[in-house]
Amino acid sequence: MRYVKWTVIVIFWALIAAFLHYTLPQHDIARISDTYEKRIDPGENRWFWSQAATGESTVVSNRDVFFIQTRLNNDKVMVYRNEDTGWGWPPYFKFDTSNLQAEAADLKSSSATPQWVVIKHYGWRNEFLSIYPNAISVKPVEGPDVTIVPWLNIIILTFLAALVWGLWVRWRRFRQRRIDPVLVDMGDNLDDAGNRVKGMFRRKR
Repeated sequence: MRYVKWTVIVIFWALIAAFLHYTLPQHDIARISDTYEKRIDPGENRWFWSQAATGESTVVSNRDVFFIQTRLNNDKVMVYRNEDTGWGWPPYFKFDTSNLQAEAADLKSSSATPQWVVIKHYGWRNEFLSIYPNAISVKPVEGPDVTIVPWLNIIILTFLAALVWGLWVRWRRFRQRRIDPVLVDMGDNLDDAGNRVKGMFRRKR
């Protein structure tokens, strides 16, 4: 029973961590090598694609999606999709997909004369499932070694940690005041009942 309890706890917090890692903004330092548009038809991975662009029909099953092709400062290739989030989840309220694609195209550079940019995005990259992170913004930076402090993530995670801590403290106090005494009384009553039953058997003997 103890192992089952800890297994459930570990799975629960692993799911929370995965949700936050996918949803919270991340920053990559990269060089944009190309931008393009591709028609996609979401299948089993449709959960990792945004809905149709704001103002467009949601009835069609396939649509054109913008992509930003880059090479990270660690020399790895990374491809981002560029889709509106609209009023949906995650709540980035992104409506400027076309403008962002134009900015990314203007910042393209070669390895000989690189123009480094910081790409703010959310999501994961999985080649097997054809999952791409969604770019939120693109801004030029001075070089590949610039440090980006994720202030928003720090604030959100600090708030969530404080919230969880506060709820845990209140639950612990509630349990000590209300639940534990009841359990102790139940245990005492069971002990008394057991002693009475034992006494009855002794008298019969």
